[in-house]
Amino acid sequence: MNLTPADSTLSAAPDKKRAASDRSSSKTRKSTASDPAPAPNVGVASVTQLTARLAEYLTPSELKKVKEAYRFSDEKHLGQMRKSGEPYISHPIAVAEICADWKLDAQAIMAALLHDLMEDQDVKKDELIERFGAPVAALVDGLSKLEKIEFQSQIEAQAENFRKMLLAMARDVRVILIKLADRLHNMRTLGVMAIEKKRRIARETMEVYVPIAHRLGLNNIYRELQDLAFSHIYPVRYKTLAKAVKAARGNRREVVSKILESVNSTLAATGIQAQVYGREKTLFGIYRKMRNKHLSFSQVLDVYGFRIVVDSFANSYVALGTLHALYKPMPGKFKDYIAIPKLNGYQSLHTTLIGPYGTPVEFQIRTEDMHRVAESGVAAHWLYKNEEGSLTDLQQRTHAWLQSLLDIQKQTGDSAEFLEHVKVDLFPDSVYVFTPKSKIIALPRGATALDFAYTIHTDIGDQSIAAKINHEHAPLRTELRNGDIVEIVVSPTSRPSPTWLAFVRTGKARSAIRHHLRTINLPESIELGHHLLAQALIALNLDPAIPAPLAEKLLNESSAKSLDELYADIGVGKRMAALVARHIFGLVESEPTAVPPANNQSQAISGKLDPVIIYGSEGVDVQLAPCCQPIPGDSMIGHLKRDQGLTVHAVDCDIAKRQRAKEPERWIDVMWGAELNRRFDCRIQVLVHNEKGVLARVAAEIGESDANIIYVGMDDDKDRLMMQLRFTIQIEDRIHLARLMRNVRSIPGVARIFRERG
Repeated sequence: MNLTPADSTLSAAPDKKRAASDRSSSKTRKSTASDPAPAPNVGVASVTQLTARLAEYLTPSELKKVKEAYRFSDEKHLGQMRKSGEPYISHPIAVAEICADWKLDAQAIMAALLHDLMEDQDVKKDELIERFGAPVAALVDGLSKLEKIEFQSQIEAQAENFRKMLLAMARDVRVILIKLADRLHNMRTLGVMAIEKKRRIARETMEVYVPIAHRLGLNNIYRELQDLAFSHIYPVRYKTLAKAVKAARGNRREVVSKILESVNSTLAATGIQAQVYGREKTLFGIYRKMRNKHLSFSQVLDVYGFRIVVDSFANSYVALGTLHALYKPMPGKFKDYIAIPKLNGYQSLHTTLIGPYGTPVEFQIRTEDMHRVAESGVAAHWLYKNEEGSLTDLQQRTHAWLQSLLDIQKQTGDSAEFLEHVKVDLFPDSVYVFTPKSKIIALPRGATALDFAYTIHTDIGDQSIAAKINHEHAPLRTELRNGDIVEIVVSPTSRPSPTWLAFVRTGKARSAIRHHLRTINLPESIELGHHLLAQALIALNLDPAIPAPLAEKLLNESSAKSLDELYADIGVGKRMAALVARHIFGLVESEPTAVPPANNQSQAISGKLDPVIIYGSEGVDVQLAPCCQPIPGDSMIGHLKRDQGLTVHAVDCDIAKRQRAKEPERWIDVMWGAELNRRFDCRIQVLVHNEKGVLARVAAEIGESDANIIYVGMDDDKDRLMMQLRFTIQIEDRIHLARLMRNVRSIPGVARIFRERG
C-alpha cells in the first residue's frame, strides 16, 4: 500500500502547516565532486517524495507499517516547530529520505521517522514496542539521549550519550546509519542557530561523526559532513576557498578536457569498457592539504584527479597498465587497495602520473561493486548476511570493530575514558602488517608491536615481553611499518606496566592495560586513595572518617558503587582528592551535623598536610620517575597522573617543574619512610682518560663499594683522548652514592664523576 499525497495528510490531528510541508519540498541532496559546497536550500521534506523512493524496494505491507510510523510521529510532533520555522515533522522525514537512499529496511525507516519521540515528546519505549515491535523500539532507544539523568558536567553528559549510541551501534549497525542521517540533515540546516552553538555542533561533528562515517566507509556522508563542519568552524576561510575554487575551474577546463579525451580513447582502443570522471577535492580536503603540507592554493589545485570505473576485476589492472603506457608514472606514488583493502572496505588502485604540460594527475581505478562500497561503505551491505548467508569481507571487518567496542566497554570505567579509546580507533590512516602465518592485520598509523599483540588477543598483550619484526628482535614500543612481519614473544610471568600507556596507540590496548592496572593493583590503589582523601578532608577541617549517611549521598552523586571504588579512582589519578573533598564539604554545608570537625584543628587551619610516605615496597601505583630517578635523601614531590597512580619526582627535576606549572592541583608532598626495604636505580657518568683497563678498574670499584651495575655504556669514538662512561647502578641512598663516587674519583685515570639527572 503506497502513501499517496492524500494519505500523507492523514493523521490523528491534521493541520494546514503539515499539509504545506508535504507539498513544498526539495530532494535530499548528495554531495558531488563537482560541487563540494553544502546544500544551499534543503527545504521541507515531503512524505510523497519519501514514498516514491520506498516503493522502489519495500513491499506494500512494509509501506503500510511505515505509514503508521509516520502518522504516529506526525501526531506527536504536532505543533512543534524547528528553529527555521518549519514544522518539526519535516526533519524525521528528511532523515528517513537519506536512509531510503541507502535502501535501509522498513524497521530502520520507521525508526528514522520516530527517532526524536522518546527524547522530545516523552514517548515511552514500552509504547513503541507495543505499536511497532521490539526491534524498532530498540533502534529508537539507541538514538535517544540520556536527558533524564543528572550529570556533573556537560562533557560527562556528552560522553555518556556517545557511549550509549556507540554500544547500540555495536549491537545493530543501523543505529549509527540513522544517527549519521540525522546529523547530516541537522548540519544542512544549521544556519539558523546561534554562532557559538553552530561551532560547538560543527566541532562535535568533525571530532566524532566524520571519523565514524569514514570508518564505516560512508564516503559521500564523510565528505559532505567535513565540508559542512568546516563552513561553520571557519566560515571566512571556507568562503575564501570556495570563491578561489570557483574562479580556478575555468582555467582548469582545458587541461581536464584534454586528459579525459586521451584516457577515453586509449581505454577504448584497448577494448576496456569504462566510465571516466573528473574528481575534484572537497574544500576541507584542499584546506587540510594546504595547512598540513604548507602548500599554496595553486600548488594544491595543480594536481588533477580522475576516477575510472571498469567492468571487471581483471580490467582494473589492465587499465592501470594502459594508463602507465599513456603517461609516465611518478615513482612511489602507486597504492594497491584492491589487494589490501582499507579498514573501511575501500578498494581501488591509486596511481599518480605526469600528464600534459607536466602536471601531476591522480587516478583511482575500481569496479562498479568497489565504487558502490567506496561511496556507501557498510550501508551498501548494511545487513550482516548476504544472499548466501555468509559475511562479506567488509562486514567481517565492521563486525570485528563493533565487537571491539563491546570489549573496550567491559574494561572501561567511565564514559569519557570509553569515548577517548574509541576516538583513538577512529583515525583513518592505517598500517598493514602480517602475522607469521601471513594474515593481514590493520592498525592505526603509529601503532606499536604491543598494539599488535593486544589486537591478536588481550592475554597475548598482557604477557608480552618483546617482539620479532621481520625476524629480528625489537622492543615492544617499536612503531610498525607497512609490510612488517610481526611475532610476539610472551612470558607467563609478564604483566602490563603503567609505562606501556605512554606508547600504545589503539583503544583496545589502552583500555586493556588500564583495566589490568585497576584490578590487579586494587588494594594498593584503595590504600593510596584513602590516604590522599583523608589529607584533603583534614585540610578543609573535616574528619577523615566519612559517616555512612554522607557516604551514601556521596556515592549517589559521584556514580561510584562503593567507597573502595572511590578511593581506588583517587589512587590511580582518575579523580582528584581535593575535588572529592570539596564535594564532601558542599554536602556538609547543606547538612552541618553530617561530619564533625577534624581533631587536629591547628593542622587544618594552617593547610599543611602530612606528606605521603614512600617505603620502596609500593607496587605499580607508586613509581619513581625515570627522568630524575629520585633516591632516599632527595627532596621529592608526587604527581598524580590519570590512571597511572602516583609518580614521584625529585623537587629539582626540570620535567616536574614544567608539568607542575601546567597542573599544580595534581601535585602532592611525599617523603621517604624511616625503614626502606630495597635498593634504588641511579645514573652516573664517569669521564676517564682513554687508556687500557680503565673500564675494568671503575667497574671493580663500583662493586667494591657494594653497588650493583645494571647498565654500562660508553662513547662510540674510541680514538678520543677522553671517554665518557655511563652506568646505571643500584644503591641504598645519597650517603651510599656519595661514598661510591668518592671511591671512584680516587682511581687513576678518572678525571670526573657526577650523577646524571634528567
